[in-house]
Amino acid sequence: MSSGFVQIYWPNGKSTDVVVGTDWLQAAANAGFEIPTGCLRGTCGSCEIDINGEPLRACISSVSAKDSIPINVEVPVDPCW
Repeated sequence: MSSGFVQIYWPNGKSTDVVVGTDWLQAAANAGFEIPTGCLRGTCGSCEIDINGEPLRACISSVSAKDSIPINVEVPVDPCW
């Protein structure tokens, strides 16, 4: 795998190699996984996903080269939603 890609494992059971710098919403869509969105500014939290156990607002973030390889994406369970 090239250093410009990271491998991502999605909650839908798929894995994809994603170009570093791709925004998380696009990366998920390419994998057939829908991340819910709300405000698209990072304030409402509806797009929050866990990246290797760390929360991330997908609507304002892109896949980073500093992310661990492979990346495991999970959807946090929030009883408030």
